[in-house]
Amino acid sequence: MLNKNVIEEINSKVSEILQNSPAKDVEKNMRAVLSGVFSRLDLVTRDEFDIQQEVLQRTREKLTQLESKVQELEQQLGLSETETKSASDTGTAQTSST
Repeated sequence: MLNKNVIEEINSKVSEILQNSPAKDVEKNMRAVLSGVFSRLDLVTRDEFDIQQEVLQRTREKLTQLESKVQELEQQLGLSETETKSASDTGTAQTSST
């Protein structure tokens, strides 16, 4: 197996060569180009995405609660309307027979 110092020396030499070579310029140019492309794509960070996902989840839960409440109120209203209608029909029938 290679000595750890030899590996570190090779790594430092390669890094030194890359820093002084045109490859470093190419890397800088590519980063600039990619940054420009990504900025035009209107991307969001992972943190922003996670926050929006949590907001959406809470909104869905609230919507489910509200839908349930509306259904409950509609049922109560439906019973009230039925009771009211029955009472008015009975009252009409009593008035007619008199």
